[in-house]
Amino acid sequence: MTAATMGLSLTLASVAGAETRVTLKSASSTSSYYVMMVQLGEMLSAQSDGAIQPTVEESQGSVQNVAEAGRRPGAFLFTTPPNLIADAQAGKAPFEQGNFDSIRTLFPMPFITIHLVVRGDSDIHSVADLSGRSFISGGTGTFCQRQVASIFETLGIADSVTAPEMELSGAPAALRNNQVDGYATCSAHPTPQVQELAATLPVRILSFTEDERAAIIAANPGAGAVTVAANTYAGVDDEIATMAVPVGAYATNMDDDTALSIVSAFWTQRADMADTNPWWAGVTPDLVPQLGAPLHEGIVAFYAQHGVEMP
Repeated sequence: MTAATMGLSLTLASVAGAETRVTLKSASSTSSYYVMMVQLGEMLSAQSDGAIQPTVEESQGSVQNVAEAGRRPGAFLFTTPPNLIADAQAGKAPFEQGNFDSIRTLFPMPFITIHLVVRGDSDIHSVADLSGRSFISGGTGTFCQRQVASIFETLGIADSVTAPEMELSGAPAALRNNQVDGYATCSAHPTPQVQELAATLPVRILSFTEDERAAIIAANPGAGAVTVAANTYAGVDDEIATMAVPVGAYATNMDDDTALSIVSAFWTQRADMADTNPWWAGVTPDLVPQLGAPLHEGIVAFYAQHGVEMP
């Protein structure tokens, strides 16, 4: 069953109690994921007639989200790639402390797309050309930084790329002022930060070769190849052959009725949300089994009724 058909067949479940407060946490305010979370919060409030009271919080990214999921009270909805949940449940750094066994899957999010951004007037035309250059590999301590570092290690350039001590928020200005040769940002595409930069500065977004993508997938089976269409960003006239990573929306400390209400509302409204933000268009029910964590107990029957089979 398609998400569209699924949405037409659903009605919003009732939420127990007069008001349920839910914290929604995704990424920094410059990212596409923050925009999505604001839209999701507005939708949940409207669809529940105010019974669900969402509060959207800015985040430094998935690592922070997972760390907070292990310790914060109250209903908490957050986004992360599933491999970070696996790391947390295994007690790997930086998740040595916290209760991560209660994390539950709700629904898929648009996948993280890796953007390697350089100036359009530079002589950097390939990922290999980053050797010997200064490059901000995502925000400090974020999933993006870890993922890009792993990619550079796989491709054999990690030791030759200089990583400046600078936060991702300052990366566009640093690139504009020639303080760095490039930076990485990881978000669903198109990402607002890159759109804003490309509107005022000619940029190039690097593509991976087929051999590079094969090597990255071999080292990280959770990653997948994705192609960003030409002209997604101003002045970027060619397709971008890059990588993407699955992302899910997960919950902790959430009662069954609230989880069912949120998931029902999401699938009912997903197509309408995609009309405003096209990121949602690629989110389909068949992605749910990729999200790693068990389904929330309140939505197991819901997904079973709509043909989603969990491993």
